[in-house]
Amino acid sequence: MVRKLSLAYASAYDYDRTRALLDGTVHPDGIDLNFMVLPTIEETFWRMARYQDFGSSEFSLHSYIVSKADNIDRQLPLTAIPVFPSRMFRHSAIYVNVRAGIEKPEDLKNKVVGVPEYQITAATWVRGILQHEYGVHPEDIRKWRTGGLEQQGRVERLSLNLPKHVHVEPIAESDTLNSMLDRGELDALVTARMPSCFYKGSSNVRRLFEGYASIEQDYFERTHIFPIMHTVVIRRDIYESNSWIARNLYCAFDEAKALALDRAYETGALQFTMPWMIPAIEKQRSVFGEDPWPYGVEANIKPLEALTQYSYEQGLSKRRVTIEELFAPETIGGSRI
Repeated sequence: MVRKLSLAYASAYDYDRTRALLDGTVHPDGIDLNFMVLPTIEETFWRMARYQDFGSSEFSLHSYIVSKADNIDRQLPLTAIPVFPSRMFRHSAIYVNVRAGIEKPEDLKNKVVGVPEYQITAATWVRGILQHEYGVHPEDIRKWRTGGLEQQGRVERLSLNLPKHVHVEPIAESDTLNSMLDRGELDALVTARMPSCFYKGSSNVRRLFEGYASIEQDYFERTHIFPIMHTVVIRRDIYESNSWIARNLYCAFDEAKALALDRAYETGALQFTMPWMIPAIEKQRSVFGEDPWPYGVEANIKPLEALTQYSYEQGLSKRRVTIEELFAPETIGGSRI
């Protein structure tokens, strides 16, 4: 019997590692995937969190962790598989106003820092890195300001119950974080998306870590952490009535990724508009090995433990969840010959 399953993804995120699933090169055994194309990842997350609109979707890893930790997964009836479509080092995600007097991470203390939503995965990683690498704790920030990066009126996807010494305040509904950073009304901004003022070359804004690539490589070589942003979730009722779907879907995602890695290292013709892609991949292999983007629990213990720890330390999770409770048990481990 073939089980039909909708899978939501954002059209803006045409990942090479999932393309073989989208174009039908890879078929998950026993599953007929119906792809639901949405304009943004934010809409995908919002609809899955609020309404469980899809049978499965890409989803914020940290939002999922918080729902598990607070024992409110009746409100988020989802089960994850250890597939991680989005990962990114986040030292590059901190932008500062040049007049704020911020030259090093420690200078963020007693400053006003913007963030689209306090609990988003990228911001949780940044706060964890600032705390554990540079001694800057969330409560050292004088005030966190939340709101839309480029569009007015964004609000937190999940309700927050933060420690009293952490001060979070929404910006005016008529304003945006991007404009406030450019004007100097924010000293700094933590954002996964590059703010348009920086992208357009505003002289008022720069990155905190301007040489971020070498800093991120050093971070990885010391910690073995490649930060995970998103996972893949299945609606709980579908998983419970067809638990085999979790493993089969996981294997299909893994196969699609393997094909992407092979294609990228093809020298007959470059797959992407990057003239020196092959030497970049060879440098990458010297740091990460042949697979820089592993799926599965065992290969990702370090980043998963770090994010669950940061979430608990920052008061976003009321208890520290275990790695085992995050993912469908069928996807933890596997048979070997």
